[in-house]
Amino acid sequence: MDNLTYGVSFWNNTSKANNIIKKINHLKKNIEFYTAIEEQHEFLLMHVNENNNKDIIEVDAVNDLNLFSKQIEKLEIQMLLNNEDDTKDVILSIHPGAGGKESQDWASMLYRMYIRWCEINRWKYKVLNYQDGDEAGIKDVSIEIKGKYLFGQLKSERGVHRLIRISPFDSNSKRHTSFAAVYIDPIIDEDIKIDIPDKHLKIDTFRASGAGGQHVNKTDSAVRIRHLKYNIVVQCQNERSQLKNKKTAMKILKSKVYQLMKDELDKEKDTLNIEKKDIGWGSQIRSYIFHPYNLVKDHRSKYETSNVNYVMDGNINEFIRKYLLSNVESNNE
Repeated sequence: MDNLTYGVSFWNNTSKANNIIKKINHLKKNIEFYTAIEEQHEFLLMHVNENNNKDIIEVDAVNDLNLFSKQIEKLEIQMLLNNEDDTKDVILSIHPGAGGKESQDWASMLYRMYIRWCEINRWKYKVLNYQDGDEAGIKDVSIEIKGKYLFGQLKSERGVHRLIRISPFDSNSKRHTSFAAVYIDPIIDEDIKIDIPDKHLKIDTFRASGAGGQHVNKTDSAVRIRHLKYNIVVQCQNERSQLKNKKTAMKILKSKVYQLMKDELDKEKDTLNIEKKDIGWGSQIRSYIFHPYNLVKDHRSKYETSNVNYVMDGNINEFIRKYLLSNVESNNE
């Protein structure tokens, strides 16, 4: 078979071709990453030789050491992620618990934290669905995030997040506790078929609300889909057309169904499937305490920090790293 014939046959199956190209790009990025670490290591050896007999370490040497340290931390995380879905992009969804504007405001704070995390790590993201709260915050939000080993990292965020603070909505300045749930689902490749019979779906359309200009509240463009078997509800209203909203909602639904099926196969749905857990006391994975002291504590890895504002500004990499390391330690016991 000549090159031209092979090229034509390769592109006959667009879905398969795109998946192969995606895997090639993934391998190329890995090679670039390992090459960068090797080059940085050579820089450090050069600094060692040059500064061997000096009492003062040069600034460039310190900067190169810090960069190498960050690269090694990334490599450490990457070596911990060896499940088949760990390399996949994700859909991150946030749902407030009971409590009205208190929990809805907390959901919006988490939303900002994850957006800042994406920006710090230079991940590409797109808001698929965003619903404003009744008085403050958000009722529902789903974000598509694309990057390297994203599901493997963000699966550490799956669960209920608890906030303790002096409420800005309470005129008596009393302390309030709020909850919000974070869902992380891998975006499945096109070659993975998730068949969802129509009889398992209930599809509703309604008028979009919130930002959107003249289009909002004039057409039934928003779409809500309920999976009757698994009791999963997704919706989308960000696009202008009903067709696009339905397509996006189905994308979110398929990712959630895929993850739920994986959880069942792995016999881990009691610990990972928070869709069927209450968003409240006893189910939180992490607490964010603003009063009477400052503390963010992960209840699984036991890692904690008093720098709450730093964490809320998107700096959660250390929480992710500690969670992954604690998982390895528990599996080796």
